[in-house]
Amino acid sequence: MEGFLAGFQFEFMRNALFAGLLASFICGVVGTYVVVNRIVFLSGGIAHAAYGGVGLAFFLGLPLLPCTLVFSTLVALVMAAVTLKSRHRADTVIGVIWALGMAFGVILLDLTPGYNVDLMSYLFGSILAVPASDLWIMLGLGGVILVIVTTLYGDLLTLSYDMDFAQVRGIPVTILYGLLVVLVALSVVVVIRMVGLILVIALLTIAPHIAERHSNSLAWMMAWATAFNVGFTLAGLFLSYRYDLTSGATIILVAGTVFFLSFAWKRRGQPAA
Repeated sequence: MEGFLAGFQFEFMRNALFAGLLASFICGVVGTYVVVNRIVFLSGGIAHAAYGGVGLAFFLGLPLLPCTLVFSTLVALVMAAVTLKSRHRADTVIGVIWALGMAFGVILLDLTPGYNVDLMSYLFGSILAVPASDLWIMLGLGGVILVIVTTLYGDLLTLSYDMDFAQVRGIPVTILYGLLVVLVALSVVVVIRMVGLILVIALLTIAPHIAERHSNSLAWMMAWATAFNVGFTLAGLFLSYRYDLTSGATIILVAGTVFFLSFAWKRRGQPAA
């Protein structure tokens, strides 16, 4: 433990800690909406389609994070429109966009001369390589999410649990749903740097799902989900440092283990049939 704490004298470890705390808040709040709105598959589609933004950034020589943010936001808006207007075919269309985004990114990377080591960090993540500039973007996104959730808490709550009732009450369902999906896209992209596009959905969904069992309101669910994500991140960082493991995968492994333990604990407490 002393060696782990001493590691924070290095800038990359401090950046990893701050990135983990910011990502914990972002995924805790936005992931709560993902879970209660049951849009995990849509979030997975956005995460994998974001690979097209990565390929586009490499091909055009643009900054990775801003380019991927814009690309993923546009993809998210298309998916939001599809899920609202063609719900019975939404999973099929999202699956097609998911595959097209990945294929688009792969082809652009094939056409890009040379090899860029940053590509691997987007596939599998590397919290220890998060630069200070990304922390400011995460901090800004966290502030935007806090303002939106605080201002529109009641409307988003109604939308999340009964969309038809929200429409009857005159809540702008289309705008709010589009805003929610865009927040998911932005969160996915900034967290990809930590755990990679393969594992990002786990960080968005595991903690909120566990938190749902211990909460009697959406606000408490967000708070618990953020707390769980902080615990997963710190434990994952410690194990990664202690045993020289990939940090993103270690964080998700910790989260997944707690998920199954909580599931087993819940079943243990249920009376036998």
